[in-house]
Amino acid sequence: MTRLGEYLQKRSTNRAEVSRKTGIRTTRLHELTNNERANVKADELYLIALAVEANPSELFEIVCRHLELKKSQ
Repeated sequence: MTRLGEYLQKRSTNRAEVSRKTGIRTTRLHELTNNERANVKADELYLIALAVEANPSELFEIVCRHLELKKSQ
């Protein structure tokens, strides 16, 4: 499960409702919440945050906290 999936699960979020509110297909939501290789787009993440009444910047940080800048040599 992805960080987004874990977040939505903790909030007991209904994917069908998120899909209805955002226009993101349920198959895409399934991919974003279960496939570690799936790349979430900024607009998708923003719409999901609005649909679950979350702060978009906080959700962005939760989903992307594993990213780091390359180290200087």
